[in-house]
Parts: sequence; structure tokens; C-alpha cells
Amino acid sequence: MKLKEYIAIITDALRGKEQDYTKGSIKRALVLLSIPMIMEMVMESLFAVVDIYFVSKLDDVDAVATVGLTESVLMIMESVAIGIAMAATAVVARRIGEKDAEGASRAAMQSLLLGTLVAIVLGVLSYHYADDILRMMGGSETLVAKGTRYTQIILGFNIVLMLLFLFNGIFRGAGNAAIAMNTLYLANGINIILDPCLIHGYFFFPKMGLEGAAIASVIGRGIGVLFQIYVLVKGSSIIRTKLSYLKPNFQILKNLARVSIGGAGQFLISTASWIFLVKILAEFGSAVLAGYTIGIRVIIFTILPSWGMSNATATLVGQNLGAGNAERAEKTVWLAGKYNVILLFVITLICVIFPRPIISFFTQDPETVQHGITCLRFVVLGYIFYAYQMVLGQAFNGAGDTYTPSLMNFIALWLFQIPAAYVLAKVLDFGSQGVYMAINLSSVVLTLLLYWKFKQGKWKQVKI
Repeated sequence: MKLKEYIAIITDALRGKEQDYTKGSIKRALVLLSIPMIMEMVMESLFAVVDIYFVSKLDDVDAVATVGLTESVLMIMESVAIGIAMAATAVVARRIGEKDAEGASRAAMQSLLLGTLVAIVLGVLSYHYADDILRMMGGSETLVAKGTRYTQIILGFNIVLMLLFLFNGIFRGAGNAAIAMNTLYLANGINIILDPCLIHGYFFFPKMGLEGAAIASVIGRGIGVLFQIYVLVKGSSIIRTKLSYLKPNFQILKNLARVSIGGAGQFLISTASWIFLVKILAEFGSAVLAGYTIGIRVIIFTILPSWGMSNATATLVGQNLGAGNAERAEKTVWLAGKYNVILLFVITLICVIFPRPIISFFTQDPETVQHGITCLRFVVLGYIFYAYQMVLGQAFNGAGDTYTPSLMNFIALWLFQIPAAYVLAKVLDFGSQGVYMAINLSSVVLTLLLYWKFKQGKWKQVKI
């Protein structure tokens, strides 16, 4: 492929032209969807990185630890949002592959209805019990006193996160990932501007400290959601909005709920295992927890571009199965896995060779820096396995089979990772390094399990 052709593909990808991904070059289709999805994931990860960067400038270990503990719980809510968004992507993509635009639109609107109801319930409960949540996570009374308001705002207004994920899942399923990318550009831009202003009181803004970081995130994501609504209402997407589509359709809701439960369960299993790991790490002190918080934010930032490519795989699998072309769907998965390995191998080299300047960008505390370096260096060694793990998992999800990766995650994370982390960290006295060893070993186990189930081919017969 010539340079001009590559430039043309990249231009089309960033422009967001809706195309038929069920025919033509698989490489072209993968690149067209992957580029905006990678940018979307980079932008989403910037929320956590920007927050932790400006909060760390408060020179308060408890503030940084509060962000880490709250984000760990928020990941549970994100799991629910991702599960529903995953169902929306799978069903919308399948309908698009079947050339049923009206069916895709109905499924999209019903997923928004389902997500909104769930977000309201979670928001009310978490706002009321924010202080208890921080205590449950192992936070000291000093940390609880400082951080409760931050936790109330972030978790209580989780509806903006839910809708952001849902709308983007709908756009991805429809094959227009550039809308999702542009949404995150806007939301991040607002967050990056407001974060330092509200935390440190720049210009005419009040100095709100940790609470300001939460308000900035909610406002940024909220404006992103308003942009998504505008795009749908003005009719520039293949997905159409009609009030009649919001009337509860119990057959569609049942179908979405079935796929969502598997998807949410899959990520709940994953994120809940991280909470157990955080509780183990918290016993080694605030410096270890702060170093882990910064290290894991860097890891999330570096690995989410790979998630972007995996999300593109899910869309292509769903659309091609809808078009009755399972062979093309499978070829897409193996090609995406190959590209993912190359991407994460390069990132691994950078993180292993240059961990100190990366971690020092966020904090100058020597002890926190050292613990952050340890976290980063250990965890990135498992990136090569993450590459296929993410692609294979998303392939199942795109096909509508969310239960298989859920079961594989349960085996690898709950039955293997958590016990291994406890034994390595506390029984064998490896400390925090033992937790990071367990993370990598469980990734190997999960990748092998997903490969084994994918080769069986039952995902090709899933009906949604």
C-alpha cells in the first residue's frame, strides 16, 4: 500500500465516514475503525491521568490515595456501563450488518433507557454511602474526612459516565467511531481546562482542592454527553431518534439485558479482583498505594489504545456475523491480534527503559516514585499476553457471547489471581511485587483460556 493510500485511510478514519465494513479489505476496515477508537481510548484515559497529575500537586498523599480508592469503586460502575454499552454495540452492529437501520435505532434507544435507570439507582446509593465506601476500601479516618466529598461527586453523578459510554457504544456499533472520538476530545478539553482552575483556584475560579477535580470531571463528561445528544438529534448518524423508540420494548430490553449481564459480569469480575488487590496493597502503607495509583494510571493510559483496536474488532465481528460472513469475522480477529502485539511490545520497551521520568512526571516524592516504578515495570511485562487477551475477549463480546469471557475471567482472576496475589505478597513475603507478579501470571492463564474457547467456534452461532 502506498503512502498516499495510507494518508487517505487515516483521513477517512478521522473524518468519520460511515462505510460498509462487511466487504472489501479487512486491513482497511480494521484501520478505519481502529484509529478513531484508539484516539477515543487515549482521550478517555486522559481523564484519570489529568486528575491524578493535578491532584498530586496538592502534596497530599491522602488526596492521591482518595482518587485511587474512588477510581477503584468507580471501575465497578464503569463495568456496568461497559456491559450495557457492550450490548448496545453488539446488537446495533448485528442489525447494521443485517441492513436493518430501524432495528439498530430501536436497540440504541432502549439501551439508553436501560442505562439511565441503572445509573440513577447506583448514583443515589453511592452518594449516600460515600464515607462508608472509603472506609470499606481501607481508607483511614483522616482520608475519609478529606475525601468523602470527592467520592460523593464522582460516584453520585455516575450517570454522565454511563451515558458517555452508552452513546459511544452505539456509535461504534453503527461503524462511526469518529463521533465517539470527537466526544472525548471535547470532554477532555473541558476537563483539562477546569481541573487546575478548580483544584488550585486559578484566574477567577475558587480554590476547591480535591473536590474541584471531581467537579471538573463531571462537567467535562456532561458536556460530552450533550454533544452526543446533539449529534443524534440532528440526524447525521445512521442511528435515528424517535420518541416512540424510547417506549419500553420488553423484548429488546430483555435481549439487551441478557448480553449486558454477561458483559457487566465480565468487567465486574475483573474490577472486583482489582479491589482485592488494592486492599492487599493498602496494608503496605499510603506510599505503596499512592505509587500503585500513579503506576496504574500510566498503565491504563498506555494500554487503552490497544483497547481501541479491540473495540474495533468487536464492531467488525458483529457486523460481519450480521452479514452472514463468519470467516471474515475470524480473519479480522487474528489480524487485530497481530497488530495489538506489535503495539504493546513497543509500549513495553518504553515503560521498562524509561519508568523513572514517566512516574516522576506525576510526583517528586522519592518513596512514591520508587513504588510507582516497581508497579509499572512489573505489570507491563504481561502486555504481550494482554494483546491477544483483549482482542479475543472483545471478539466474543462483539458476537454477543459475553458469558464465555465472563467465565474465563472468573477462573483466571478470582480462582487464580487473587489467591496468588495473597500468597506471593503476604505468605511468601514478596510485598507489592508479589501482587504485580500475580497480575501477569493471571494474564497468561486468561489468554490461554480465551484462545481455547475461541478455537472451538461456538461464538459464530450466537443469536442476538
